[in-house]
Parts: sequence; C-alpha cells; structure tokens
Amino acid sequence: MNVTIWNENRHEQKNPEVKKIYPEGIHGQLASVLNQEFEVKTATLDEPDHGLTDEVLNNTDVLLWWGHLAHGEVKDEIVEKVHQRVLEGMGLIVLHSGHFSKIFKKLMGTTCDLKWREADEKERLWVVDPSHPIVAGVGEYIELEKEEMYGEHFDIPAPDQLIMVSWFEGGEVFRSACTYQRGKGKIFYFRPGHETYPTYYHEGVQRVIKNAVYWAMPTERPMPVYGNAKPLEEIKPKNKGSRRK
Repeated sequence: MNVTIWNENRHEQKNPEVKKIYPEGIHGQLASVLNQEFEVKTATLDEPDHGLTDEVLNNTDVLLWWGHLAHGEVKDEIVEKVHQRVLEGMGLIVLHSGHFSKIFKKLMGTTCDLKWREADEKERLWVVDPSHPIVAGVGEYIELEKEEMYGEHFDIPAPDQLIMVSWFEGGEVFRSACTYQRGKGKIFYFRPGHETYPTYYHEGVQRVIKNAVYWAMPTERPMPVYGNAKPLEEIKPKNKGSRRK
C-alpha cells in the first residue's frame, strides 16, 4: 500500500509557531503516523512537478493533500494528472484547508466555500455514521481543545456518506467528514488540522486518517470500456411488416 502525503509546506517556512509545532512539517508528522502501516512518500509544492511526477502518481494508491496559502501556485497540469489518477482509482484524502484546493474544487464542481474564524475554540466532532469503517475505533465524538472554526454553509455537493459533524464553541456546525466517489476513485474530506494547533498529534484524528487510507485504497478491477460497443448477443432483424389500411 503506497501512500503519498502532499503538503504545500509554506506555513512551516514562514511561521515560527507552526515550525515549533511541526518541526518536520505537517507532512512529516503525518508520515510518522502512517509509516508504521504503509509505504509512505512525501511531496511538497516547491519540488519539481510539486513532487508529483508521473512515476510518483502512478505508484500512489492513496494521496493525502494539505494546502492553504498557495492553492493558486499549484500547476494546472499537475491538477489534471491527479484528477485523472483519481478517476482511474487512486484514493484522495483532502485535509482541512485543502477544501479550497484546485483538485478538490475540480472534483466537487462547486466553490467549496465556507465560514471560518480563528479564535482558539473547542471543536467536538460527532460521529453520525457509527457503522462506517473510517470511524472504527473512535468513540461517539472527538474533542479538540482548540481549533479553527469552519461553519456552514459549506458549498459542496451532498456527500455520498456523511460520517462526522462538528460543533464549535461559538455555536456553528459543520460537515467535517464526507466521502465521495468519482470514477473508480474514493475521496474523503476531513476538516480538522489548522496549522497553528497540534491537531495531527491527537490519537482520534490519527485513527480517522489511518482508517481513511484503508477505506480509500483502490479496488482491483479493470477500468470500464467506453465508446461504441459490439453486441454480446446476435441482434435479429426486426420484421417491420405492413401497416393495416
């Protein structure tokens, strides 16, 4: 199982507070969580091809995506390649502010806009689909002492499956864990993960992300064949007959 973690890696370079929380970058922390169970690579914005070369993408089963400051700097041709790989079956996990990434907006076909506020608020993520494998091993809710608020309305299509809903100290709610299918690929959006909070050290958050990687793994079956198709059975000529006068 090959996992690639993509992070724009800009906050870590610009903000000493973020660097202190994530000395190896957000991608480095996520890699430390996942490399116990998966083969993990990391990629960042400033690498050639943003670290997402054809070789890397073709050998990735699940791609994690974290971006915020530099969505506009992601090259359109790389977005197209990621999009095609998702349609072919690669799993995609979009984290926190990745909701505004080019790839997520392209897959959703909407603005993906929302309300937000950074005020050190408590967040409680309630499990609303306890049967879903992404929340296996998670209790009724995950509670984060401090997080950035995201609030409704979240301009996304109705999720195929809504798994968790957040409540914030200021009163807002948010659809925080949503799944979609596009082509053969499975997509999971997971809300928590603001860069100035140690969210990715939380055991409940880590459990959800690990579960999501297993869930998003590609299904081993060939791509459907499209286009003009020959009949599987003989089509007998129809006797039109003559109309009665």
